[in-house]
Amino acid sequence: QVQLQESGPGLVKPSQTLSLTCTVSGGSITTKYYYWSWIRQPPGKGLEWMGAIAYSGNTYYRPSLKSRTSIFRDTSKNQFTLQLTSVTPEDTAVYYCARGMGATMPSSDDYWGQGTQVTVSS
Repeated sequence: QVQLQESGPGLVKPSQTLSLTCTVSGGSITTKYYYWSWIRQPPGKGLEWMGAIAYSGNTYYRPSLKSRTSIFRDTSKNQFTLQLTSVTPEDTAVYYCARGMGATMPSSDDYWGQGTQVTVSS
């Protein structure tokens, strides 16, 4: 059973960098051919795929967020991390990590973390 757990600060100030880590257990983030994604859901809105890091280490980003987003991994800890720079209140959302089969929104049938609330506010 694969499990994912998000961790990071719940409150970030505007203009700062949001950093969240997803710790994976029950499976390796280097296993072919899985992609490890970050997804968010702002209040009252739908899910938004932000980006992914593949089993190979290649990264993929949503075009509208590409300039502010980085995803990297620590294979020794079986973790992958999201960094989002220059945040604004519009980045307030529940952030999820999940496993999928491509650089796109993972299926609801695949493995997801429980989500973590991040609020951007001074």
